[in-house]
Amino acid sequence: MNKLPLSPLLYLITDRQQFTPHQQHQLEAIAAAAQAGCQLIQIREKDLPARELCEFVRAALARAKPYGARVLVNDRLDVALATGADGVHLRTNSLPVAEVRRVVQRQDFLLGVSTHSLSEAQAAAASGADFIVCGPVFPTPSKASYGAPLGLEQLTEICRAVNVPVLALGGLTMSNFAEPLARGAAGIAAISLFKNITSLGSNIKIVLSSRLTPQD
Repeated sequence: MNKLPLSPLLYLITDRQQFTPHQQHQLEAIAAAAQAGCQLIQIREKDLPARELCEFVRAALARAKPYGARVLVNDRLDVALATGADGVHLRTNSLPVAEVRRVVQRQDFLLGVSTHSLSEAQAAAASGADFIVCGPVFPTPSKASYGAPLGLEQLTEICRAVNVPVLALGGLTMSNFAEPLARGAAGIAAISLFKNITSLGSNIKIVLSSRLTPQD
């Protein structure tokens, strides 16, 4: 946990397809988010072949590093290591955390894990994840394949059950982001929340100004 800054943590998850032109505007959003105080950025561009993904990650690192933001690569440990990224984000069916720890010698290398239930969250935390992303918390079309959303009660249970930071994901907006934080989440992760470059900086500052005490 000492690898991560103080909460609330913001985890920008990229999707360059939401921008036109795709790549350049996503990179501009990364720079703007990092400058505004976003601490974590996940490169989640599953359609890119390895060489192009490496180039995109290096471009993201160049924009995030000057502001202290850390860049993780979704699922691709090889790309994360090749580019000198700050970590890798693992899916529930990815490489086991313990195997990644065995391969990676860097003490500052971050391992995030996606989880969708209490059992998955406990397993990820026990295996050595630095943080977990948990969701979907609220209804969202992009996560409909995972079934019904967890809801705030299950999120609260998960936050109390694990000893690593929990980042809430799914259906988050500027109207409801504070609810997971009030229930014990260390931060929030999102794609759509970061796609409007015009309001990106001000939205991040609003979230970062939230210092809420978890409910009993």
